[in-house]
Order: sequence, then structure tokens, then C-alpha cells
Amino acid sequence: MIQKSEEKVSKKVIEAIIATGIMSFCGVVVETAMNVTFPTLMNEFKVNTSTVQWMTTGCLLVISLVVPLSAILKKKFYTKKIFLTANLLFILGSMIDILARHFSILLIGRMVQGLGTGLALPLMFNIILEEVPQNKMGLMMGIGSLITAIAPAIGPTYGGLIVNQLGWRYIFVLLLPILIISLIIGIKSIKQISKIEKVKVDFLSIMAIFFLFTGLIIGFSNLGSKSIFSLSVWCSWLLGIVGLLLLIHRSQITKPLIDLMVFKNKKFAGHVVSFFLFQLCSLGISFILPNYIQLVNHQKAITAGLIVLPGALLGAILAPIGGQILDHFGARKPILIGTICSVIALSLFTALSQNLTLKSIILIYLLYMFGTGIAFGNIMTSGLENLILKQRSDGNAILTTLQQFAGAVGTSIVAAIIGQSQSNIQSNLAQATVNGSFHAFTLLLILGIIELIILSLVVTDHDK
Repeated sequence: MIQKSEEKVSKKVIEAIIATGIMSFCGVVVETAMNVTFPTLMNEFKVNTSTVQWMTTGCLLVISLVVPLSAILKKKFYTKKIFLTANLLFILGSMIDILARHFSILLIGRMVQGLGTGLALPLMFNIILEEVPQNKMGLMMGIGSLITAIAPAIGPTYGGLIVNQLGWRYIFVLLLPILIISLIIGIKSIKQISKIEKVKVDFLSIMAIFFLFTGLIIGFSNLGSKSIFSLSVWCSWLLGIVGLLLLIHRSQITKPLIDLMVFKNKKFAGHVVSFFLFQLCSLGISFILPNYIQLVNHQKAITAGLIVLPGALLGAILAPIGGQILDHFGARKPILIGTICSVIALSLFTALSQNLTLKSIILIYLLYMFGTGIAFGNIMTSGLENLILKQRSDGNAILTTLQQFAGAVGTSIVAAIIGQSQSNIQSNLAQATVNGSFHAFTLLLILGIIELIILSLVVTDHDK
């Protein structure tokens, strides 16, 4: 067992982080690669924007349901068994998608992949939190963020290239060898640190989580095809609120699946809200830009991928550097500087949304991802450092869950805004997409400003 006082991170721990990180990578790369293919899928399967975005939303819904269980699964089952289950589920989901001939089957495959990703995502950060010495925490959390951040950098280009050259099914085919490599590395390197406990699982708490995320995500997703005042939207949101209240109630009278008492820590709670808003904005942008480039600028999917590649690569490369800055100088500087850069970028996207050229998209997205690279992973690290050690697996589960939930909400809201605009028969598709993108960017800008205000209040160098 690695002691926290040690300065070095062992080779086995690094391999375990890589193995679980590859799983996370595959989950995110498919998500962002498929965003680029949406126009192709809409044409092939004869579905609209609101329906096709379920390729992202459906998977994120499943992940949001599974990740909250990670804290209790970590106590109840061996880490290696959880990893094996996750890997094999992802492979199964990929096989289903490769063979799919109907959109519903394609969606089922994505949701099975979501099961695997939901199990894998918390594993990487739990290994880091449990086995990495404190003085290397920022760096290794940055590397963990790099592994997942490199996926959005590669995803759009990868998706666009594969769609144009081989067909969208090969997005899944070419991931299979990577998953097998992850499986081999994980079997060799993942070891058990914490003791297995006989933990009683509260069925009502699981149902509460199901109601919470299913209700809220379906409610937001229905915005694409229904009015915000429609019965289906409000009934779904009501189901989500009932789930939240039930989860809070159960956590007070029984051993909770996730210790919600961590939210009594105001600094941690502020970090959680900001982390959620940051991810919502990032996934919202990742939906807007590829569709804008294809539908407004009339470029191919491969071009859409290449346009966002420089910014995404920059954000990925800066993630571990941002972690090192936190290790040496504290949390406040990298988090606030990065968030300010991201808000400025959102302001520029909003102001120029009526006429975004390819060059302006590249430059503004570079600025946005510069901010993301030095701030996003550090928000998670800084937030967790406000908790005592035994609370960090719960904190990790909360942050990882909300990261996926934010992605689903961000994608759904943006798709709904653009979809409603595109349904306006008085505008052509390109102009409707421009108008919808302006409204979507405006909303993301407002959320970004709120996030910056919260972070300025809760992040201090004392968090270090």
C-alpha cells in the first residue's frame, strides 16, 4: 500500500490510472465523435435534431444513474471486478452499435456503453485519491483530467475523418483494440487497497436516484420537441424533484448511497455548482460548433472536427500543467484566470454568433479551451481538498455524477434551443441554426458569469 507521505507514484499505480483512464477516454471520445455525425445520422435514420441528440443524452443518463453508486460499489466489490465489468460492458455496447440497423438499437448500444463508462469514470479518480501522495495530487488529477480531456480533442476530428472515409460504424470498430489494451493493463496493475465491506444497499435510495436523473434529463430532453410549459416536461421535472426529496430523506434515516452531508461544507458546495456549470457550458459548446460549421458554414464533418481540434488539444495539454500550478501556487490563480478566459470566449461567441467564420471559431475556441485546461480539473481537485479523506469517495461520486448530468443537460438545452429555432418554417436551415446558436451562446454566457462569481467567493489558496 502506498503511503501518502511518499513522494513517488509507483509504476503499478500509474498503469492502473492509465487502464481506467483509457476506459474514460473511450467513453468521452465516442460521445464527441458522435456529435459530429449527427447530421449524417439524421439523414440515414430519418430523425430530427431533438431525437438524434439522445445519442449523447441517453448515454449520459445511464452514466448519471450508475456513477452515484460508485462509492458503495467501491466498498462492496473488488476494484478489479468493477473494472472488468465496465470494460466488457463497453465492448458489448460497441458491438451492438456496429451491428445496429435501426436508431433504437444504436441508442441501446450507446446506453450499454454508458453502463461501462459509469463504472469506469470514478475508478480512475478513486485510485488517484487513494494511492497518490498529497504532494503529487494536483499533478496526477491533472493527468487524469488530461486522459479524459484529450478525448474531446480527438473526438470531433476522429468522428469526422471516420464518417467521411469509412462510415460512422467504424468509430466503434476502431475503439475495440484500445479497449482490449485497457483490459490487459488493468488486469495486471489494478490492486485492492481498501477492505471489502458488507454494505447494505438501500433500494429506496436507488429508486430515488433513478427518479431524480431520469425525470430531470427526460424533462430537459423533451424541450427539443415540446413547449417548456407542456405537461410532459413538467411531469418529468416533478418526478426528478420527488426523487431528490426522497434521496435527501433516505440519507437522513439510513446509511446513504452518497453522503449528502458533504454539501454542508459551503466551499465544497460552491465548487460543485461551479464544476457543474463549467461542464454544462463545455458540452453545450461541443454541440453547437460542429453543427454550426456544417449547417451554417456548409463544411464537411471532417472539417468540423479539424476546426475544433487545436483548441481541444490545447485544453488537454494544459490540464496537467494546471495541476502543477495548483501544487506550487495554490488553487485560486489557475482557477480564476482560466474561468475568466472561458467567460471572455463565451462573450465573443455570443457577440459574433451571427457571422462566425472558421478562423474566428478556431481562435475563440482556443481561448475557451485555454481557460478550461488550467481551471476545470483544478476545480475538482480544490473542491475535494475541502473534504476530509473519508468523505472524498463520496465527493468524487458527486462531482463525477454531476459532470455527466451537466453534459446531458447542456446538450439537451442547447439542442432544444437550436431545434426550436430550426422548426421556424419562415427561416432557412442555416439562418435558423444561426439564430438558435445566438440564443444558446447567450444562455451559456450567463451561466459562465454565475460560475465565475461563485468561484471568486469559494476558492482560496488555503484550499491547498
